[in-house]
Amino acid sequence: MSTFLLVHGAWHSGRCWERVVPLLESAGHRVFAPSLTGYGDKAHLLGPEVGLETHVEDVVELIREEDLTEVVLVGHSYAGLVISSVANEVPERIAHLVYLDAMVPKHGETALDVQPVAQELIDEAAKSGSWRVPPLPEMPPPFGLFGVTDPADVAWLRAMLSDQPVRCLQQPVRLDNPAVSLIPRTHIHCVGVEPEGIVRRPVPAMQPNGSPARTWELPTGHDCMITMPTELSELLLKVSL
Repeated sequence: MSTFLLVHGAWHSGRCWERVVPLLESAGHRVFAPSLTGYGDKAHLLGPEVGLETHVEDVVELIREEDLTEVVLVGHSYAGLVISSVANEVPERIAHLVYLDAMVPKHGETALDVQPVAQELIDEAAKSGSWRVPPLPEMPPPFGLFGVTDPADVAWLRAMLSDQPVRCLQQPVRLDNPAVSLIPRTHIHCVGVEPEGIVRRPVPAMQPNGSPARTWELPTGHDCMITMPTELSELLLKVSL
């Protein structure tokens, strides 16, 4: 049995994993899919002081409170930054890192370094003196809302979205613990559609631990946990073997 800890990306909540969790649990695994501070059941805690460090602390506290070990830590999108810093804090508890269509940072980098287009979102928020970055708008097919195009799914997704504090995009990742380089990594890319302005950083041929990079692809949009939950679950189960 493996322990999966699924970390949602910017604007989302832990509810986005609702189609994936039962599939992993039915295979006999333990699964956690928390909402980070400012989202879902923690939406009332949203504020300008919430940043990447807040979200890293959310996940580290859960791991320690539940005494989780051998964790398969999955980060979607912005949460690639979160899981990287979490692994830096508690590498002895992490068995595998999965970057799910995610930002893959180096030590000291911010979301702006990994995805410079985020500066446009901050600049737009600054025009009104706000610390809030609203969710990206729905676009015409095939892009939809984070790659989701089915009207019922779009409505469900929109209902769970919250604003993202600017601080989340500005705080740097910590990856200065040598033990992090020993943790195996898998990269899963959603390659169905790619909105203009999104530039994917290539995955290096070799991982920090010296092993070849393992990369899989899903032929769908960014929110694959909604559009292809079965296929995603099957890939995550391969990671746990």
